[in-house]
Amino acid sequence: MRALRLKMIKVGIIGGAGYTAGELIRILLNHPQAELTFVQSSSNGGNLLSDVHTDLLGDTDIRFVAEADFSLIDVAFFCMGHGKSKEFLQKNTIPENVKI
Repeated sequence: MRALRLKMIKVGIIGGAGYTAGELIRILLNHPQAELTFVQSSSNGGNLLSDVHTDLLGDTDIRFVAEADFSLIDVAFFCMGHGKSKEFLQKNTIPENVKI
């Protein structure tokens, strides 16, 4: 019997420094079909996620990025403050194949 092979979904998070993003990161790191490709934060670019989300210490060595590369992902989650997601979407082009 052949094992079913499921496609990994590549995920990016925009606005990754807040509480909501921290919870989402934890869920995605433990999801069997999700690959957390990047976590964007304009104020924390280059820092380890665990520098901001200290409860993730030892769970990941991913670093925040200042700029998001949407060509790398299938799905984008927005965890920005009120009104900021709309501003981001007005200023940035998201490829049609990326689900938001």
